[in-house]
Amino acid sequence: MSIKVENITKLYGKQKALDDVSFEVKAGEVVGFLGPNGAGKSTMMKILTCYIPQTSGAASVCGYDVTEQSNEVKKRTGYLPENNPLYTDMYVREYLSFICGIYHLNGSSKKRIDEMIGMVGLGDEQKKKIGALSKGYRQRVGLAQALIHNPEVLILDEPTSGLDPNQLAEIRTLIKNIGKEKTVILSTHIMQEVEAICGRVIIISKGKIVADDSTGLLRQKSQTGNVVVVEFVSAVSRDELQKIAGVISVENVSGNSWKLTAPQDKDIRNDVFRFAVEKNISVLSLQKSSQNLEGIFRELTQ
Repeated sequence: MSIKVENITKLYGKQKALDDVSFEVKAGEVVGFLGPNGAGKSTMMKILTCYIPQTSGAASVCGYDVTEQSNEVKKRTGYLPENNPLYTDMYVREYLSFICGIYHLNGSSKKRIDEMIGMVGLGDEQKKKIGALSKGYRQRVGLAQALIHNPEVLILDEPTSGLDPNQLAEIRTLIKNIGKEKTVILSTHIMQEVEAICGRVIIISKGKIVADDSTGLLRQKSQTGNVVVVEFVSAVSRDELQKIAGVISVENVSGNSWKLTAPQDKDIRNDVFRFAVEKNISVLSLQKSSQNLEGIFRELTQ
C-alpha cells in the first residue's frame, strides 16, 4: 500500500479543515483528489508530505508513518505545491543541482539532472534563470525537483493552474506518462484533466470525503439520472416534452435542442421517438448523454 490515511482530523484553532478522513491508495494508482476551495485538499497533501502535522489520526506513505518517520517519507515522496516555490534568481541546472544536494545525490547528480531535463522537456531552457521562464516551464522545473530523487509517490497540488491550453496539454501528457510508473495523487479544479489522467477520484467537501470511486462508477452512482439530448426540426414546447413518459425534467439547450432527464433505470429514447411520430415532427439528432464529472462534482459538493 503506497498511502494509508486513517481517521485524520486537522484543526486550525476552532476551524476543522479535515474531519475524520480515511482512504488508501495502492501502488501504481493515479488518483484525482478533488474538492471546492477550502475543502481540505491542500491540508491533506501537506500532512502526507510531512509539512504540517495532523491533529489526530494516522497516515503512512510506503509503510512509513508521516509523524514518526518523516525523513523516510520524504525520501519516497515527490511534492509539487500549489504555488510552486522556486529560487527565481538561480539557473535551471543550478537549482536542480541544489535539490540533488538536499537528497544527497551528489555522486549521480549530473546524470540525474540530465535525465530530468530530458523527461520534462527543459532542454532549450536549462541555461536560463528560473525567473526568465514562462509559467509552463516553471511548472516543469517544479516537476523535475519533485521527481529528481526518483520517489515512489508523487503528490501534485494544482500542477496546471494558470497554464495556457498548449502548456496544459503538455504538462497533462507528462503527468500521464509519469503515472505509468509511480503512484500519483493529483489535486485540480479542471475536470477534463481528471477524466484524462486519473483512474480513480476522491472528492472532499467541508473536510469530509463524499465520494471515492473510479470515474466510471461515479457516473453510474450519480443521482442525476439518465439524460438524452434531442434536437427537433421545428419548435416544441417545454410543456409537451414534460408529458413524455418517464421524463422528470426538461432543459432547453439552445433553439430546438432539449436535454431530457429520466430516472436511472429508464431509457426514454423510444418514448421520445414515439412523441415525435405522434406530433409529426422530425428529429435531427437524439443521443444518450452520460453525466460528466463536473456535474457529479457539483451534485456532491453543493
